[in-house]
Amino acid sequence: MPDTDAWFDRAFEGQPLMAILRNYDAQRTVDLTRRAWDRGIGRVEIPIQSAQGLDALAAAADAARAEGRTVGAGTVTTVERVRQALEAGASFAVAPGLDPEVARASLDAGLPYLPGVATPSDIQQAGRLGLHWLKAFPASLLGASWLGAMRGPFPQVRFVATGGLGAANAAEFLAAGARVVGVGSALEDASQLESLADLLPRDTTAPNPNESR
Repeated sequence: MPDTDAWFDRAFEGQPLMAILRNYDAQRTVDLTRRAWDRGIGRVEIPIQSAQGLDALAAAADAARAEGRTVGAGTVTTVERVRQALEAGASFAVAPGLDPEVARASLDAGLPYLPGVATPSDIQQAGRLGLHWLKAFPASLLGASWLGAMRGPFPQVRFVATGGLGAANAAEFLAAGARVVGVGSALEDASQLESLADLLPRDTTAPNPNESR
């Protein structure tokens, strides 16, 4: 079973942004993945709730391996999707909610797991599974102040905020305590990319967590 917290600590070190590439075909996904890397966004999530998503993940994973990088699978909401994510070459899994059965299946398979949470009860349940890197979702509806409120009783939790975020509000969520913000359509918007670049560390490259997968 992987040390999920340690894996994400390394994966997101110096990486306040994660690209989320949903509903693109395989070639467009690879193109946008490379654009993210070129812009200094080292972490990429590709949701797999469709056959197209699985094909896109597999193509991006091939590109990642060739460059010594990693990509993750998103919307991993079932045990079957854990299997599909592994077969497609994902190095981590992300979900919109917290399902203990799916979380355990992912961890048992050696796949670091980032579940979605929206309540204190969710956070406590994740902690019982040994998970302290969590996805605050949907972040735009929860609001940046929610992160600050949760950091009080749960100081050990590291949040990845996703859902309705982009250049206009990413900085607000980072300032409120998110360790990482997930952005999607911004990668196709030159003006958003320019603004997001200001949130990235200068003169750094995305760290490789050196995981075995």
